[in-house]
Amino acid sequence: MDEIAITVNGLRRPLEGATAHTTALDWLRDTGLTGSKEGCAEGECGACAMLVATPGTDGGTEWTAVNACLVPVAALNGQEVVTAEGLGSPESLHPVQEKLAEAGGSQCGYCTPGFACSMAGEYYRADRVPAPAHAHDVVDEHDEGCLVHDAEHGPNGFDLHALSGNLCRCTGYRPIRDAAYELGMPEPGDELAARRDRPAPAAVPTDFTAGGGRFVRPATLDETLRLIRDEPSALLVAGSTDLGVEVNLRGRRAPLVVAVEQLDELRTLSVGDDVIEIGAALPLTEVERRLDGRVPLLAQLFPQFASRLIRNRGTFGGNLGTGSPIGDTPPALLALGARLVLASADGEREVELADYFTGYRQTIRRPDELIRAVRIPLPLARVTAFNKIAKRRFDDISSVALGFALDLEGGVVTNARIGLGGVAATPLRAYDTEAALIGKAWNIATVKAASTVLQGEGTPMSDHRASSDYRSLMLGSALLKLYSTTIHDDKEVSA
Repeated sequence: MDEIAITVNGLRRPLEGATAHTTALDWLRDTGLTGSKEGCAEGECGACAMLVATPGTDGGTEWTAVNACLVPVAALNGQEVVTAEGLGSPESLHPVQEKLAEAGGSQCGYCTPGFACSMAGEYYRADRVPAPAHAHDVVDEHDEGCLVHDAEHGPNGFDLHALSGNLCRCTGYRPIRDAAYELGMPEPGDELAARRDRPAPAAVPTDFTAGGGRFVRPATLDETLRLIRDEPSALLVAGSTDLGVEVNLRGRRAPLVVAVEQLDELRTLSVGDDVIEIGAALPLTEVERRLDGRVPLLAQLFPQFASRLIRNRGTFGGNLGTGSPIGDTPPALLALGARLVLASADGEREVELADYFTGYRQTIRRPDELIRAVRIPLPLARVTAFNKIAKRRFDDISSVALGFALDLEGGVVTNARIGLGGVAATPLRAYDTEAALIGKAWNIATVKAASTVLQGEGTPMSDHRASSDYRSLMLGSALLKLYSTTIHDDKEVSA
């Protein structure tokens, strides 16, 4: 096995002093790159953000912002990373740093390096398109004639969601937003911009043992399946957005971690005549981009799933693999009638997602299996919606999440699938509510009756996010909310 090393800010650095569980953030700081900070150690504040060179859609490279506090540093073997120190220096500021300084976008400065990296990722986005000149006059004005210039995009095409995972506790967000909206396009000679024209580093097979743990990145899917067959206690990890929290806050130290996020077989996405297949390790940001609104229910889900920093590494496979009852993707996928492809060294099997969860964080997946893909059957339902109840609009864990998928013909519900999260030990289908809808007229009487049934689905509990009564009430109101979006002047509208 070749030397394990990472290219950081243009310099190749051997992975010295790290263990199999060391995060990229801790390793960076130990090497003297202390610009990255630890604010929460669970991917919620963005103070640790760094840029990673990832494959672009055109064969080039994209600079992708991720949380350094969650990524195992061994997962970056052979990769290229840029931190705030690599963007610029006090003597020669990067355009992002320069605009932050000019706008007064930094006070205590603790969060600023993370903001700068997330902002730089958007600055270098290849398809960022400035608005026409007439839209540049007033940043706050909405120009209906310009698709770029709206409440969440600047006149320079900057998408504010790029900063959704970065928190600032003292400066306030207005000067940071102003700095983002003042950014121009990269100038000729910008090295990071030029880097986009060359391919990103390929995945490097890795076998690293240190500190009582072993981190393995197999070269192929077949090798991975043989490994987890022979090592049933191996812990599979993709984006590490869940495991990283366990490592940081709960001290989890798995003896063997097997990384699968760069396996080509798990990073596919295809749209056929009767099914959409999504690779289990394809980052959610990439899934959103490739689907491009093809699945409206998922298009509603993606902006509400954590933050862009998390979605840049988080995956369907990881969200489903944990078996969590409060993951955001299961309710949506249940409503879509999704099936999972489970792969092992002995072959593959396909299971209904509705049958996948068996108990709290328990599933039918065997230790020698991994989730290879998610399959969504076509055609899609005509009326769909994703409803997430949380304390914040974005970047929050749901108290209740619901996915709806209904077919209407002649004003009658011909088919219904409803997925629920946060109201039981597992995500679940609301079968009783579905039965109360199918074959009935889609009108307020039917919806009110079905809402009463929906309110009784699951076994919601009280915790720090919401009481059981509140969760039940939210279930009861969700179907009424869906109904209100499908009517106009008391007449059914076609979905």
